[in-house]
Amino acid sequence: MPEPDDGPAGVLGAIGGTPLVELAKLAPGRHFTTYAKLEAFNPGGSMKDRSALEMLRGLIRGGTLVPGRSVVVESSSGNLGIGLAQVCAYYGLRFICVVDPRTNRQNIAVMRALGAEVEEVSECDPATGEYLPVRIRRIATLVARIPGAYWPNQYANPLNPRAHRQTMREILEAVPGGVDYLFCATGSCGTLRGCAEYVRDRRLPVTVVAVDARGSAIFGGVPMPRLIPGHGAAVRPALYRDGLADEVVHVTDLDCVVGCRRLAAREAVLAGGSSGALVAAVEQLADRIPAGARCAMVLPDRGERYLDTIYDDAWVTRHFGDVSHLWKETKLATNSATKGASC
Repeated sequence: MPEPDDGPAGVLGAIGGTPLVELAKLAPGRHFTTYAKLEAFNPGGSMKDRSALEMLRGLIRGGTLVPGRSVVVESSSGNLGIGLAQVCAYYGLRFICVVDPRTNRQNIAVMRALGAEVEEVSECDPATGEYLPVRIRRIATLVARIPGAYWPNQYANPLNPRAHRQTMREILEAVPGGVDYLFCATGSCGTLRGCAEYVRDRRLPVTVVAVDARGSAIFGGVPMPRLIPGHGAAVRPALYRDGLADEVVHVTDLDCVVGCRRLAAREAVLAGGSSGALVAAVEQLADRIPAGARCAMVLPDRGERYLDTIYDDAWVTRHFGDVSHLWKETKLATNSATKGASC
């Protein structure tokens, strides 16, 4: 069994240090420069690898989590579940992930391939109409029932945002001349809080833009059904703090689809739904971004896990109609309504 030391070993040592690229073809003629931090290059395929490792390695190193005895239990729509499955597989820990019907089937398959046990809740919370409260209650039941069970709780664990201080540091070191605008998708608020606190602690002149789903409760909105997981939340996470973001942009499911398809068509970047949300948010603010500004987006994950949804023409047509012209034009339909998905 590998022994944790001051730095992650094996495949876990590949977490972080992801590439940052300029997106010169995404919107030609723009008066500002846009860069993308490609978190898909983490070994588990998303930025959640950083959080998963940060939330567990100290406990493994300190002997709180013991291979063969401890059980990690967490709720995830996919990416964090994969990150935790990877860390637990490497260190020989049992892992149970609680998901819901909106969780991507490929994500579930990857978790299981890494040895995770997956429990899926099937009913919505009667008070909110959402799955998340039900997932959390299932975790409480599992932790109470299973000896040695531990819930990292990505929604409240301060180690989640701490992992993303390093993300922000990497971005600032890689962007020539520094960053003027940072765009972060919000879910658990781990990435947003970690990056924002890094900026605030150093009093850097960076405008932090939080990108949330329309129908999310994070910034005080009324929860509504959504199709695309990964950003937005039915309940405000405990990691949320007022003032983390200088700007908040809400985007629709259709915006995410259009943004993703534009990334693929124009930049050959196959990214997940939250990345499309970021592209849409940059477009919404484009007229207010000063000439010469440097914008950075944290693209959370890879697009292969969305091949049967966002990148499937039949799925898109079924939910939004014939909208392929939208990613073949320069302007995004940022005000388009989605049909939504109900529990």
